[in-house]
Amino acid sequence: MTPTGIELTRGDLRLALRPDLGGAIAGLWLRDIPVMRSTEPAELASARKSACYPLAPYSNRLGYRRFRWLGQDYTTLTNFDDNPHSVHGVAWQRPWQVFRHDEQQVELGYSHQPDGHWPFAFDVRQRFVLSPAALEVHLSFTNLAAHTQPVGLGWHPYFPKRPHSRLHIELTDRWESDASGLPTRRVPQPGIDGDVSHLAFDHCFEGWKGPARIRDDKLSLRLTSSLPYLVVYTPETSPYYCVEPVSHVSNAIHMTDPGAHGLRTLDAGATLDAWMKLEVSAA
Repeated sequence: MTPTGIELTRGDLRLALRPDLGGAIAGLWLRDIPVMRSTEPAELASARKSACYPLAPYSNRLGYRRFRWLGQDYTTLTNFDDNPHSVHGVAWQRPWQVFRHDEQQVELGYSHQPDGHWPFAFDVRQRFVLSPAALEVHLSFTNLAAHTQPVGLGWHPYFPKRPHSRLHIELTDRWESDASGLPTRRVPQPGIDGDVSHLAFDHCFEGWKGPARIRDDKLSLRLTSSLPYLVVYTPETSPYYCVEPVSHVSNAIHMTDPGAHGLRTLDAGATLDAWMKLEVSAA
C-alpha cells in the first residue's frame, strides 16, 4: 500500500484503489489500455473522478433530501453540487479502512454513525478480487441500527468513450424521469443495442438479463451482477459513459411500494450482499 492507494496485478490486469476516497477504484487497465475511466491513484482528486465507486445505502437520487420511515420524517443533506436531491448515498464520500490486502484481493470497510447525511448506523464492506481475466467486487451491508432501515446498493462504473464504443444489453423496461432526474413512469424498452455515440440515456432500466456487453476497438467486456436493475448514462459531450448495476429504482423510497421497486427493508443486525463481475479481454 502506498500513501495514496493500493494496487493489485494479475496477469495483464492492474487494479488501483483509493480507500480514502470513498473506497473507489482509481483505475483498471489491461496492459496499458484503460478498461474503466482510469487515473493513476496518486493523481486522483475525488471519488467523482474515479473509475468506479460504491453506492450505499441507496443509489441515484433520494427525492428532495427527505423521506419518511417507520412513521418518522427524516432529512438528508446536499451532497452533489446544487442538486435538489441527495445522490448515491454516503459511502462514496467517506474514507474507508483497509481490512485485508494480499496478492489476489483487497477488503475495505466503512462504519457509519448517524449524521445529517443518513440517520441510521451501518457497516459496509467491499471486497475486490482480481484474476488475470476479470474483476469481481462484492458489497456486504450490515444494519447496525436498533430497528429496520431502508437499504439499496450498487456501483457507479465509468467507461471511456472510444471509437466504436458499443452497448448490447437485454432489458424490458425504462423509467422516464422529470427534469430533476426523478422517475415518473415506466415504459417498454426492448433492450439496448447501439453505438454509444448514438445513445442518449440517463435512465434506470428493469428486466436486465444476461451480461451487459461493452465493446470498442480495443476491448470486449462482460458485466454481470446479482443486482437486478441497471442505470445507463451516455452524456453526449463527456468522454465517458456509465453502466451501473443497482438494487432499486431511483427514489424508490418515495414510491407507493418501495419493495416492489427493489428497495430492501433490512432488519436490525441483518446483512445484505451484492456482487458485480467485469470480464475483460482484448478486442
